[in-house]
Amino acid sequence: MDPKTTINQLGGHRFIAMTGAKNFVFDRKNSTLTFQIGRGAKNAVNYVKVRLNGLDLYDVSFYRKWGTNFRLIVQETDLYFDQLQPIFTENTGFYTSF
Repeated sequence: MDPKTTINQLGGHRFIAMTGAKNFVFDRKNSTLTFQIGRGAKNAVNYVKVRLNGLDLYDVSFYRKWGTNFRLIVQETDLYFDQLQPIFTENTGFYTSF
């Protein structure tokens, strides 16, 4: 998993600008990209984890993070790359492109 490719599949620089995404962390061992998003998301989601699973598909987890506590809000599994943007919008309310 290449983190730049994943960010581009989410919408690239427009995705970052429109969602307030920041604090990107890539874990090569677990093929995981995590990041925070701006305020105002649906269900108070403010933390997202994208993982490339063994089937070469994506698993996306949406969390509410406060302090060192995390609460899983929604988990979507076995997504193709072209499903990332619609699933992100559906679960956060943030559009990822114009």
